[in-house]
Amino acid sequence: MGINRHTETEGVEVVTVDYPPVNALPSDGWFALADAIREAGRNPETRVVVLRAEGRGFNAGVDIKEMNADVGHTKLIRANHGCFEAFAAVYDCQVPVVTAVNGFCLGGGIGLVGNSDVIVASDDATFGLPEVDRGALGAATHLARLVPQHLMRTMFYTAGTLTAQQLHHYGSVFKVVPRAELDAAAMEVAKNIANKDGRVIRAAKRALNGIDVQDVHRSYRYEQGFTMELNLAGVADEIRARFDDDIAAQKKEK
Repeated sequence: MGINRHTETEGVEVVTVDYPPVNALPSDGWFALADAIREAGRNPETRVVVLRAEGRGFNAGVDIKEMNADVGHTKLIRANHGCFEAFAAVYDCQVPVVTAVNGFCLGGGIGLVGNSDVIVASDDATFGLPEVDRGALGAATHLARLVPQHLMRTMFYTAGTLTAQQLHHYGSVFKVVPRAELDAAAMEVAKNIANKDGRVIRAAKRALNGIDVQDVHRSYRYEQGFTMELNLAGVADEIRARFDDDIAAQKKEK
């Protein structure tokens, strides 16, 4: 359990997220993920990083239980910093990052996927930002890299989701495959990149980041300020409490 990293084949490093049951990462997990991706990219033998996850879904965002157990805002601040570091590690990785998305990709998962270079998804994958339903904001910066502006706004306000097939239509998901073929499909793309000259690939990553139309780091940090404001005002606590009550009610019904 946790963040695991291994060399799959020459030039390809694989970083795996494994936080059962739904890959909702605690604050320490986000920092560990950032470290693993950065270390993989710093390895001079690496030409591409594959980011994947075990379990039912790719990522369910931050661990809300961790935040609810915190009397003050220490865990929230640490989670904010951890998410920022993880998203930045993907974007700033010295080599391209290929992300393999299985099942649900929510909240912080959108930050990881939106900042990656290539997205491959299973045919049961869904993408969304439930932040408004949790009394928070954030990662609209990254959702805007996946869908057109007005659709991003609609998804954000409604906390709605889109399928992998819909994102494939917009061109943000490169390939959609059956769940059993996801890892192989991601590796196929990764090996294609790894076959190139590593010096050129690293230069290409820097060049593409350099011509990006949006400063993703500054944009996301701006969003985080409103999340902190909602927490200081007590709005987020109130909404998260309702969320906990709903979950408890659902468990009783079962």
